[in-house]
Amino acid sequence: MATTNLNIRPDKEIKEAAERIYFSLGLNMTTAINMFLRATIRESGIPFDLKLEVPSDETIKAIEEG
Repeated sequence: MATTNLNIRPDKEIKEAAERIYFSLGLNMTTAINMFLRATIRESGIPFDLKLEVPSDETIKAIEEG
């Protein structure tokens, strides 16, 4: 399989924290990114939920009453 370069610029602290986790899982950054990209293809989208924190009707009512 042919490879290509992917240049990204994560925050230093985020990259280091992720690398520690990947290392403990026996992975390197390249393998982890490839896993994410494959999951994106498999799911036909971001492989995790993207949500806005929307309060429930009950919470909104409690806030209004407060």
